[in-house]
Amino acid sequence: MVGLLPRSAPGAAGVSARSIVELLDRLEAESVECHSIMVVRRGHVVAEGWWAPYSAERPHLLYSLTKLFTSIAVGLAIADGLLALDDRLVDVLPDHVPDDVSEQGRRITVHHLLSMTAGHAEDSLEQAWQLEPGDLVKGFLRTPFSAPEGSQHTYDNSTTFLLARMVERVTGRGLPELLDERIFQPMGIDHAEWDRVASGAAFGFHGLHLTTEAVAAFGELLLRGGLWHDRQLVPREWVELATSRHVDTLPLPNWRRNPEFLYGYGYQFWMSQHGYHGNGAFGQYCVVAPEHDLVVVVTGSNEQEHALPGLLWECLLPGLDDPGSAEDEELLADRLRQLSFAPVPGSAAPERSVKARLDGSAADSPLPDGTTVTVDPVGGGWRLRLGSLLDFEVGHGGWRESSPLGRPVVATGAWQDDTFVAELFVITTPHRVRLVVEAGTAVATWNTLPLTGPSLVLHVQSPLMTRPDVS
Repeated sequence: MVGLLPRSAPGAAGVSARSIVELLDRLEAESVECHSIMVVRRGHVVAEGWWAPYSAERPHLLYSLTKLFTSIAVGLAIADGLLALDDRLVDVLPDHVPDDVSEQGRRITVHHLLSMTAGHAEDSLEQAWQLEPGDLVKGFLRTPFSAPEGSQHTYDNSTTFLLARMVERVTGRGLPELLDERIFQPMGIDHAEWDRVASGAAFGFHGLHLTTEAVAAFGELLLRGGLWHDRQLVPREWVELATSRHVDTLPLPNWRRNPEFLYGYGYQFWMSQHGYHGNGAFGQYCVVAPEHDLVVVVTGSNEQEHALPGLLWECLLPGLDDPGSAEDEELLADRLRQLSFAPVPGSAAPERSVKARLDGSAADSPLPDGTTVTVDPVGGGWRLRLGSLLDFEVGHGGWRESSPLGRPVVATGAWQDDTFVAELFVITTPHRVRLVVEAGTAVATWNTLPLTGPSLVLHVQSPLMTRPDVS
């Protein structure tokens, strides 16, 4: 999607192009894998780039950045008088309350869920699903509490799932349909894809796919206090409340120490030293700095947490209110045009075919052990067949696209001596599979393992439908 926000040269919006070049340099130096970046100042896009084969029109899986949108949906339900911050979970969803619900479980309110202060010791999602495979709400209430409600923040995906179900109950609308009618359509966002649980309901805490510009426009909507052009899509009071600190935060287990996550938590928003941000697994960010009239969106794929959004402050803030030079803007434009992953190096060997058996013995193999792998040359590239369900086009020196089960995959490959190597980008997600075929045996590995499991077949279906097992 293009055209949600106006464009401007960086200097015209008071941003030094050199500061953005420095940011790109730092991201590369620190091995932060980006798929896209967009910088918005004073309401204008001043820099935008996609690392090919990622591109402007492609939606990208946001993972937990989805939580921001669920928070806004809660705000809409409250503004409509259908929900209140002190409404109790057990009263809104009484048919999901276990018979042995604890007294603390009975006291959990919308406020506790929004601020993730229900009192669980850790993310309850996995345990809740184990306790109640057919009812995550009931499983949440059966998961033991370790602290009084409201006393401490624990990052807990289940809370957002519950909020989505509560919004749907009081509005009579699905979460995607409500946001489409009240937010996306009025903004001109004409495509939002949602991954769903087996029942068909949207996860709520993850699973939304949007283009980079749609996320940036959403960030700008927040920065404007819910106003889009001349329409107040979200009450200003809710935007201010949701993006205010409600509880202190502690370092998250298994996360690289990052001071940007220690400024407190709002209503599904992380507070920051400059404003607030949403964060999704593997490096999906929407950063809003109202005091600087600045929105930055980054998508990517990183196994370990990295120095964002701190790098933004280090690189961009010194370059604000500095028009820079025309030479720097030309340098930036050239740099943004050249952003790309490298195609797999090697030869086309158009006369060579290969058939192999996949070694899927590794626990996180994208394909089952014994899957038949066939590579046949076609039109300067290849046709890659993986078992009976997956049939991909693979480009040489570039990318080719195919969608055997609905979700697009963009692939590049080459022969390297007697080894065939292919990279399969599940292009609307942060993830890709590397396939290596040698001496009759193939091995497939994920660059970053999707949180919804390793099955490639699952992740190339649209929409992805699974139980909510993201942890």
